Amino acid sequence: MAGILDGVDQRTQLAGRNRLELLLFRLHGRQRYGINVFKVKEVIQCPPLTQMPGSNPVVRGIANMRGKTISVMDLSMAIGGPRLDNAKGRFIIITEYNRQTQGFMVGGVDHIINMNWEDILPPPKGAAGGSYLTAVTQVEKELVEIIDVEKVMKDIMGGSEIVAEGIIDSDLDASTQHVLVVDDSVVARGQVKRVLEQLGVECTLCNDGQQALSQLREWVAEGRDLNNWLALIVSDIEMPQMDGYSLTTAIRKDPDLEKLHVFLHSSLSGVFNETMVKKVGANRFLPKYEPNELAEFVQARLIEHAEERSQMA
Repeated sequence: MAGILDGVDQRTQLAGRNRLELLLFRLHGRQRYGINVFKVKEVIQCPPLTQMPGSNPVVRGIANMRGKTISVMDLSMAIGGPRLDNAKGRFIIITEYNRQTQGFMVGGVDHIINMNWEDILPPPKGAAGGSYLTAVTQVEKELVEIIDVEKVMKDIMGGSEIVAEGIIDSDLDASTQHVLVVDDSVVARGQVKRVLEQLGVECTLCNDGQQALSQLREWVAEGRDLNNWLALIVSDIEMPQMDGYSLTTAIRKDPDLEKLHVFLHSSLSGVFNETMVKKVGANRFLPKYEPNELAEFVQARLIEHAEERSQMA
């Protein structure tokens, strides 16, 4: 697998053009799955694993990687499939999600393919509700399933969605403001929504950038004063049909939307995204997912927006 991720600098040029590269892999049998290359740090053959007594059965063990210890999860078991046997013959996809590095054990790795986000489609209706499927696409006339890794991580690792005491300003009144949340992961949408509920602000949820852009334009057609009503857009970056970079670019080019406040909220690593945030004109990048930090930044924006509204009155 050495060299499969060579040329990452060239791949970063795809960002902002509604394009991505998928690393294709298999778990059992012929079915292929995909993961965004930006989330992959390395692909290796499975090293010796140290068992962790009392850990989740999906965690096959821990591995020492260049002086760092990472958890290795059986991705087949994580999505409800059978255990991958013969660990020594398997591959580990080392990924970075939500500020953590972890390994996913897979049956085999195929190759990387360059795609347009417009070709990445939401799963069929009824298929995504309780499953780990977040999107699908076709490659070489075969269906490729893209797994909701954030759901996998939450189910295995857990994590709090409660904002710590003392962070929320008791005098905050956001009841007349609104937030638009855009994310293809049902888990991520729910996490952001629960933080907003604790802040007392209502929100609208969209599954991808195209749906969000349509919703914004629909509100404009209805005659809503978005600058006065919509305090903030919190958008994921990697999404089917239209990614967060392209959504932000479209907002900045639309005279009816250009002044809206946009937070890009992603599990992708932060250094590259800080540059892209400035390039596409977003107001801030927030790495997923830390409820206290999200609450602090959203609350600051709600207070700022309230001040803007009083000046407009």
